[in-house]
Amino acid sequence: MPLRKLAADANVILSAVAGKAALRIFLKEDVEIITTQFNVDEVREYLSVIAEKYEFSEEILESQLKLLPLSVYPLHFYEDFILKASQKLSGRDEDDIELLALAIKLKIPVWSNDNDFKNLGIEVYTTAKLLKILKA
Repeated sequence: MPLRKLAADANVILSAVAGKAALRIFLKEDVEIITTQFNVDEVREYLSVIAEKYEFSEEILESQLKLLPLSVYPLHFYEDFILKASQKLSGRDEDDIELLALAIKLKIPVWSNDNDFKNLGIEVYTTAKLLKILKA
């Protein structure tokens, strides 16, 4: 079954903003990449760190973020699944709850390089795995 939609974690969005391999997946026209407003806010928190690390200006990185083909969902869209996601992630990174809730609601895989999503009963793809599958 081909991948049509993925819920992207902040770490892969940051990678794409920095022009790394994740960007190639964002540029695949047959896959819709979605995320939560929480994740976009988390990305924005780290733009200064990425700017310093890769010697970019924050303004350029913010522009890159805005240009990504990324659909952003507000909390009210998936809030009915927050409790379920919170229970699944018990003892893991609480920052991942909203993205997991979105993925559960839409019954789609998560795209993350974060181990916190493993063994939760949902499909999870790393950037490396997606590059192979999508031949990006």
